[in-house]
Amino acid sequence: MKKTLFSLAPLALILMGCSEPEPTDKKSIENYELVAEAEQRLDIYTPYQLKTDLSHLSDDQKKMVSLLIDASEIMDNLFWQQAFPGNKESLLSSVEGDVREFTAINYGPWDRLNNNKPFLTGFEEKPEGANFYPADMSKTEFENADLADKDSLYTLLRRDEQDELITVPYSEAFKDSLTRASDILLEAADLAESQAFAKYLRLRAEAFLSNEYQPSDMAWMEMTDNDVDVVIGPIENYEDHLYGYKTAFESYVLIKDKAWSERLAKYAEYLPQLQEGLPVEPAYKAEMPGANAQLNAYDAVYYAGHSNAGSKTIAINLPNDEEVQLEKGTRRLQLKNAMQAKFDKILVPIAEQLIVPEQRENITFNAFFANTMFHEVAHGLGIKNTLNDKGTVRSALKEHASALEEGKADILGLYMVTQLFEQGVLAEGELEDYYTTFMASIFRSVRFGASSAHGKANMIRFNYFADEGAFKRNEKGQYAIDMDKMRAAMNSLSEKILTLQGDGDYNGVAELVATLGVVSPQLKADLDKLADAGIPVDVTFKQGKEVLGL
Repeated sequence: MKKTLFSLAPLALILMGCSEPEPTDKKSIENYELVAEAEQRLDIYTPYQLKTDLSHLSDDQKKMVSLLIDASEIMDNLFWQQAFPGNKESLLSSVEGDVREFTAINYGPWDRLNNNKPFLTGFEEKPEGANFYPADMSKTEFENADLADKDSLYTLLRRDEQDELITVPYSEAFKDSLTRASDILLEAADLAESQAFAKYLRLRAEAFLSNEYQPSDMAWMEMTDNDVDVVIGPIENYEDHLYGYKTAFESYVLIKDKAWSERLAKYAEYLPQLQEGLPVEPAYKAEMPGANAQLNAYDAVYYAGHSNAGSKTIAINLPNDEEVQLEKGTRRLQLKNAMQAKFDKILVPIAEQLIVPEQRENITFNAFFANTMFHEVAHGLGIKNTLNDKGTVRSALKEHASALEEGKADILGLYMVTQLFEQGVLAEGELEDYYTTFMASIFRSVRFGASSAHGKANMIRFNYFADEGAFKRNEKGQYAIDMDKMRAAMNSLSEKILTLQGDGDYNGVAELVATLGVVSPQLKADLDKLADAGIPVDVTFKQGKEVLGL
């Protein structure tokens, strides 16, 4: 991409009615230009056409996929309103060419893979609370507010006519849009061949209007016979950097890969055994994961909203509701086509730059797939509720919960791979494949920046591994894995993270993030080599009905 010069119309940051959230930033900006050094960021994404073979689907199923894409587009617009406190169309119409595309990828004027720094002039730093809270709200004001549902996953914080904080349920704040999405899901349910999937769609449609999502989460966990799936609604809380409470709208439309799913099914039965073997004191692993957890592989055909913003997710572990997890387990969805795109276009070129030549043959797609899959499985391990009456781990650790949870999933995923490989359950390749591919993947994810929970988790792990001697760096800036020291570091970091979570130790996690969640000058120089080599940071999708031939 090249810098595009443009003539700019004013951006009116309008107030919205009660059916949509009120913007927190009401200023008017007349001109935008790229900020210094932003031009070189415009080509950090490489395009990938998101499609798969739909020939095995019936006509009704294809119509259903089309409807699910329609509902996903509504989720996309809702996420814009949560992420950007202005008007989407005004912003996008005020920029052109490559800059417009970059703005669309980032869902606003802040570079998601560069610590949310503004890339257009006229904008200040992105509010930590995005558009979930008033921009002028302090943490003290929030914590002193006597509002029962202020920390709900599904409410906005706004001000009333007396300038006092109030909560507005998503079902009210986004009523018009969610009503349309609900109607579409009901129409899609009538076309579903799986009755369990139809039940889920109807309950999800009801949740959009009631603000009660647990019944649809339960129904989602109970279905197993559906060829088509959709993950849709307010789900992840990564966008809320202020507290980590508020969920963002997103959607994935997915087609199940039955052959790959059958290969994965056997691993779920080992979860209780792996939980018992975690390298931590017994109290921190007393919660048993649901025995009916599911592992499946899919091809994604549409991303929307939070899932499509900046770095693209390649695997999912849901639901996030701790009660559902303990009763039903979780479903781990591996997005195989998106994963292959990142492996081919990003991970292999990174390894050619930063891994010693003699270990590059250990970089394999099977290892990348397994490491990614067991990352998602590992979300179900460990502990969900603190041991000292501080509530859930998520509520106790607040804005640091997501980064630590991602760090836990990464390191416990490698622990699971190690255990299953040595038991002969995971039989492909060599153990060195999984460790070396894991190391190369750290470089891939660190590039997402500190604004990403995944990026921050990888920074912590890289620095921890460095301190423990898990790898060596030669004079050419290439890294070699020390298997024994990496294994020891894996176990000690696992114990540290699980203990911090079980203790709900907010200050301890804050210190860990402050000391290890940073990029050293040497690592920055190595990452700059990747940029100089033209290796993209992530993919962007060419997707939709036309791509799929619908």
